[in-house]
Amino acid sequence: MPDTPTAQALELVIEEQEFLSVLQVECTAFCALVEALSARSDSIWHKKHFFQLLVRFESLESLLDDYGARFNRTYSYLRELTASVRSFASAGYSLSHLASRLDNYGLLESLELSTYSGFEGNLSNVRTFIQGRVVAMLEDLTEEMVDLGLEVTKTHYAEQDFEHPAVRQRLPHNVDEEEPGDERQKVAEVASKFLLAADMLAERRFRPIQDAEERHRFLGSVCTEEQARVYEATVHNLQSAYDTYIKNTSLESRDPHLGQLRGMASAVLHMLEAVTALTHFYERHESDVRSEAAQARLQGLVDRSWVQERTLNRLLVTAVAVMEGGRDLAQGLLKRYTNAQELVVTLSGDLVLHARPAALIVGIVSRYGTPVELLVQGQTCNAGSILELLVTVGSHPDEKSFTFRGDENPLRDIALLFQYGLGEEGLEGLPNELGYLVQ
Repeated sequence: MPDTPTAQALELVIEEQEFLSVLQVECTAFCALVEALSARSDSIWHKKHFFQLLVRFESLESLLDDYGARFNRTYSYLRELTASVRSFASAGYSLSHLASRLDNYGLLESLELSTYSGFEGNLSNVRTFIQGRVVAMLEDLTEEMVDLGLEVTKTHYAEQDFEHPAVRQRLPHNVDEEEPGDERQKVAEVASKFLLAADMLAERRFRPIQDAEERHRFLGSVCTEEQARVYEATVHNLQSAYDTYIKNTSLESRDPHLGQLRGMASAVLHMLEAVTALTHFYERHESDVRSEAAQARLQGLVDRSWVQERTLNRLLVTAVAVMEGGRDLAQGLLKRYTNAQELVVTLSGDLVLHARPAALIVGIVSRYGTPVELLVQGQTCNAGSILELLVTVGSHPDEKSFTFRGDENPLRDIALLFQYGLGEEGLEGLPNELGYLVQ
């Protein structure tokens, strides 16, 4: 009778003492970096320093996760401390990059002096806070490694070992965008995106809050990690659209206002990157990811209220101020790079502007990315919002005449849509110019 194959375990348990030898390899490189950074604790760290922290601690966190350290009593705190340093290093990298690019971003020329002064002071404050907390966590991490039985050695880490960070690049986020029709149209689109991002942040009513509990409740309602990532992604896509269609064009070289707009968007992006990293850190207090013991120890190193004070009062409030400082500039660009017109259309026969044709109008507005207003018997709404459009039209069910105001490009296509009966006889009957509505 053939032998019955024995089942193999998907995972093998490694003894805690045996895992020390695995950690020792990472520990040696870690010690060299900590020693080098400790020697610079009285001076300002730059992005090359935070970059090395990010690389080292992403590697260490990955190793700990691979071995399930989060679920082990002995190594769980080491893992949480490692993750915390990585979050702060990420925030420090973004803000250090911002500080190194201030001259390129032209914020001093773009913002009111009082706004720029507040921006610069808050940036310096948060960078100092982040560096100080990282130093404290690195000291505690060293003690934890010693307590675990790791050999902490002092290894030389030369200045040239702080290599300049590799360029962090990605392809543009433009999968849902049309190919650029012309540069002027894309300037109008980017200016519109800037204003929408400014509106998004303004609607959250970020304001300085000194009381820790009130600040905690406020951030819990308007800046969870999920919301923070939305804010960051919105401004990131704005910058991406600029870099894809405007950067290094002849139009950009002729109009200095374009670079100013990009500079303000980039400054806000780096602040929001730091907001996301810090929010990730303090939200772990609210989850069951950390053990109570780990939370208590980390709270002694980095008080949550300190982090939230910088997140709200320094970063978010400053980001809003910068966006508001660019509002007039964006509105001016939008006005100069669009050919604003008014279109009056009338429904014929039994045609009704219900949900389906309304969605087609929204699709036209979205394609061009510039604002279009709909006016119905004195009531105005955003023609790019299906909800606003349906509410406005529904408030005047017998109205047959509609007025659209906006750039000539979306208005031209809206006129075609009405000319061809709003697509009510089938989208295949629409002209080729509106073919993007069929896709």
